[in-house]
Amino acid sequence: SSSPGISLKQEGISYIAASDLPCVIVNMMRGGPGLGSIQPSQADYFQATKGGGHGDYHAIVLAPNSVQELADMTIQAFDLADKYLTPVILLGDGALGQTMEPVQFIPSKIPPVAKPWAATGLHGRTTTNIINSLHLQPEMMEEQNCKLQKKYALIKEAEPRFETAYTEDAEMELLVVAYGITSRIAMSAIERARASGRRVGMFRPQTLWPFPEQPLGALAKRTAAILVFELSAGQMVEDVRLAANGACPVHFYGRTGGMMPTVRELYEKIAGLLPGQEGK
Repeated sequence: SSSPGISLKQEGISYIAASDLPCVIVNMMRGGPGLGSIQPSQADYFQATKGGGHGDYHAIVLAPNSVQELADMTIQAFDLADKYLTPVILLGDGALGQTMEPVQFIPSKIPPVAKPWAATGLHGRTTTNIINSLHLQPEMMEEQNCKLQKKYALIKEAEPRFETAYTEDAEMELLVVAYGITSRIAMSAIERARASGRRVGMFRPQTLWPFPEQPLGALAKRTAAILVFELSAGQMVEDVRLAANGACPVHFYGRTGGMMPTVRELYEKIAGLLPGQEGK
């Protein structure tokens, strides 16, 4: 679905998470709030990574930046959903969803898992499989919440994924953080800055939840500043600031409503933050 359609499904996603069921959800984000526009956006970051529906739950959130990654991460999403019995969200945008690129479909190497909890018409079972997320006794509700939090702790430990580029400099002048389609614009702007001799690096989260905070926190100690680039008014930037933990200043640049910045536009923003270029 796409943005407002996902909003309508939030109650069901919460039920799925509470019931320990695997599910894969695709959201190709578009401009909002309200009916908004059909242009690309990244303004559903909070909705995807902070729950969206009611209760203390999470969904694993994958953020592809190419058609190849859309294919790869779709397969990974089903594997992760089955492994952890949890919703997995594939979070793209309107531009990526309409992009045509060559793609190679690489089958999963993970064998199908047994699903003894599934409703299969009682084949080979003597008891019914009734899945329920209603717990009227608070002790039982707390027990289920603790069970979920233990699962999320395992996911946070094992599943953060990210990609870096040009971070080999011992001391970077600027680290750009972007995900999805914006990371491709950012890479072109970064390469232009490096061609002029500036030490600019790139950090791309491939999982937005769990967010790769530890590797980003380590890089924050090796850069003079961070620039977060999003197609929103500033959402992922909050997770970046938490990961940086005051190690360096964190700046933000975003466009909203479906506007896509040019490489030159972002390059000028990068150049303006580099030492010796402030205010120019």
